[in-house]
Amino acid sequence: MKFQFYKKVLAIACAIALGSCSNDDVINSTEGNGSLKLKFDHRYGETDFIMGATYATSQGEAIKVDNIKYIVSNIVLTKDDGSTYTYPKSKSYFIIKEQSPVLFTVELADIPAGNYKSVKFGIGVDQEQFNLGAAGQGDFLAQAQAEGMMWSWSAGYKFLAFEGNFTSATVAQSTLFKVHTGQTGTNYNYTEVSLNFPDKALVRPTITPQVHIMADLSKILDGANKIGLSQQPNIMGGAILASITANVQSMFAVDHVHND
Repeated sequence: MKFQFYKKVLAIACAIALGSCSNDDVINSTEGNGSLKLKFDHRYGETDFIMGATYATSQGEAIKVDNIKYIVSNIVLTKDDGSTYTYPKSKSYFIIKEQSPVLFTVELADIPAGNYKSVKFGIGVDQEQFNLGAAGQGDFLAQAQAEGMMWSWSAGYKFLAFEGNFTSATVAQSTLFKVHTGQTGTNYNYTEVSLNFPDKALVRPTITPQVHIMADLSKILDGANKIGLSQQPNIMGGAILASITANVQSMFAVDHVHND
């Protein structure tokens, strides 16, 4: 009886050991392809962003946001050995939309397995892509039009749309505001963001990491450049867009990485 008991204990121990080795093999292997998700979570300063809530700006204005969308593009991932993987350009244009939870997350498929330590992406549509003409935009042009992220084909894409209403000491009645970035004259206002991961994203055929990116919407008006709406409620052109673009570049940070 004791012999049978010890045989069972030994069998269980071996099974546990083999299972552990199998899991280690999966985690350590960098063969094949997998997927990776970039999840964008919007905040306003130190609090979760809530559509329609009132937020105070540094310029003494009270704003309520009812529309926030922006284009994420040209995604490049860097491995821990310094090598990079550029997501195919034809598939590398996405609209992030606060109003639709489905559009909070970008899923990248067929990523070479590896340990990734950082990501770079654009905000907007790069000039090279736009210069391909309407016929060269693929399905993204129709998506952008449906989401209101085009001024017109000749005027180009809206890279970011940030809209709502506000009041201030000089604007007592609730007034609509619109902040749209994109090409204006000779200023293209496309920018790129580079973010390091606090932990490696382990892309494997059986592991799909999720990189949780925090986007602080307060930075649009209250980044390094402080933008007031009272004198110009509709910001869609002019030199001020360069200041907005610089603010937008600084509003992203990686909070954590899930390797599930």
